[in-house]
Amino acid sequence: MTLLGTAIAEHVVQSYGPGEFLTRLSDPFWFQAYGAVMGMDWHSSGITTSVMGALKRGLNPRFEELGFTVCGGRGRHSKKTPAELRAFSEQTGLDGDALARTSRLTARVDNNAIADGFQLYLHAFVIHRGGEWAVVQQGMNDATSLARRYHWHSASVRDFVSDPHTAIVGEPQGTILNLVDGRASAAQRSLLEIAGQPVERSLDEARRLVMPAHHDVRAEDVDLKRLGAVLAVAHEQELRDFASLLLVEGLGPRTLQSLALIAEVVHGAPSRFADPARFSFAHGGKDGHPFPVPLKTYDESLGVLRRALDAAKLGYTEKAEGFRRLDRLTRSVEEHREPLAEFGAAVAHERRISRSLGGRTVMDDARASRRKRPGQLSLF
Repeated sequence: MTLLGTAIAEHVVQSYGPGEFLTRLSDPFWFQAYGAVMGMDWHSSGITTSVMGALKRGLNPRFEELGFTVCGGRGRHSKKTPAELRAFSEQTGLDGDALARTSRLTARVDNNAIADGFQLYLHAFVIHRGGEWAVVQQGMNDATSLARRYHWHSASVRDFVSDPHTAIVGEPQGTILNLVDGRASAAQRSLLEIAGQPVERSLDEARRLVMPAHHDVRAEDVDLKRLGAVLAVAHEQELRDFASLLLVEGLGPRTLQSLALIAEVVHGAPSRFADPARFSFAHGGKDGHPFPVPLKTYDESLGVLRRALDAAKLGYTEKAEGFRRLDRLTRSVEEHREPLAEFGAAVAHERRISRSLGGRTVMDDARASRRKRPGQLSLF
């Protein structure tokens, strides 16, 4: 996930600039698709921790080249954010105290000013050396065991106490008290005048992405026409040959299927990410839904991405441009044909070929651990 997530981030930066990558991180639908294409469970709250952890491991060592630093993280790591931001400011000349204050303010807004029953346990602050930043935070409701995610982007913040978020996403929990709603100025004034007194006023719910209760991937979670276009490009001989030519690679159908979805994550418009579950058809999910992660395909996808990036650094942009053309080809197939995917057949096919592609889930580690005898070395 670290290698693939970083390669995708680098492609976005190379194609659209660092600000666009931060814009996408602050879009919850793109974020969910990003995690799914990296092989994370599409529906899991752990997608937030895993994606941000992978980016911190991947982007921070390449700060000189890409200019990003990821600060904070889950639990105790979140408390290190101010110190990490001050260290970042020493490298860039930015105001470290102001950045630390911004970090604390975003956390306090989401933990205290939005009375929704969720307590923050993850705070990730992504900043570019130019000063633009995005914050991704996640809270947990202990009573329901559900998570809620909060997205911020500096380019969208005009006032920290008036609609500062790009999105707040999670399952509906009823009417909440949101003191940073743009219509809450009267409530804010009352709080300042009568400190400590409860404000008995209900405001509209924050924007949120509603996810279904089931964890497995089902046909109703996926835009079958869009998935059908991806499968057509990957598996129909004529389209597959053309797609492979666009990428200047001799690629098999399974790798093309993954790369078509990765290309959409890099180049797709925001409207393309309304069904994040579809992107789990790139590399499956570590929970086995919709199928085990095909490690061989994962490595091949990463290899193609890496070669394109390395060639672009030398001035040869044909491979990198191939991803943009692959995305256009898939959309053209979607627009001019009726490639409706047979969901059950697609999942069944992936599970049939899973073993040949090194299919792997987290359950394999547990089974290997049970098989391991005392004193025996484990390969996992």
